[in-house]
Amino acid sequence: MPREIPARRAKWRKRVYIVIFGSGTTAGKLFDIGLLWSIVLSVLCVLLESIPSVHARYGEELLRAEWVFTCLFSLEYILRFVSSPRPILYAKSFFGLIDLISVIPSFLSLYVVGAQGLLVIRVIRLLRVFRILKMVQYIGESQILLTALAASRHKITVFIGTIMTLIVIFGSAMYLIEGPKNGFTSIPVSMYWAIVTMTTVGYGDITPLTATGKILASIIMLMGYGILAVPTGIVSVELGKASQRAFARAACRRCGEALLPLQ
Repeated sequence: MPREIPARRAKWRKRVYIVIFGSGTTAGKLFDIGLLWSIVLSVLCVLLESIPSVHARYGEELLRAEWVFTCLFSLEYILRFVSSPRPILYAKSFFGLIDLISVIPSFLSLYVVGAQGLLVIRVIRLLRVFRILKMVQYIGESQILLTALAASRHKITVFIGTIMTLIVIFGSAMYLIEGPKNGFTSIPVSMYWAIVTMTTVGYGDITPLTATGKILASIIMLMGYGILAVPTGIVSVELGKASQRAFARAACRRCGEALLPLQ
């Protein structure tokens, strides 16, 4: 009898693992669907709770719903931890940390004064959807994108350094042209204006009033369109190269022949 208990426990853990971590069975698919709806509805509660009028009218109902979801997610986390072949590895994994962080704020709000602001962190639950959807078909594409970004980092670093230099120059020039009397009270403030103008955001809180200042502002605006296109072009080129390399590796695996590396 004592030997049967560990065997039953191992069998139970295996069943729970197949349902929670897998989606090949009917029970696993139903679990994923239920979890997906729970995540979406819980995030919807967080969004509605941030609306003052909704919170004033349905605050108690939203709070009760939130605790229902928190208890469900807590139970799910415990089951994942217990059924996992390597519980510590699961707890340290990306999704393991997301699972834990998604329930901690609700419990902290009970014991820590001022922890209510942390409740907004609950929207991080939305990240768990990616695991449920089992986006295997997108893993290759995401790897290509990460490779392209990594290959672009040196060029983008040089580009950012150039932009920062231009911002300092344009900010200093505008400070000399307009001065404090027209709202450009310091070089940092003028640099802020240069950033807003160069990115074509144009808040309008600070505007040049002199003819020279307007001419400089026009030049910066025109430059802004080209500046925004540069990092896109850099990443696009590297993305194309990474896609070609991935295609070459796939072709090599299929035909078994060595392919020349792409330059």
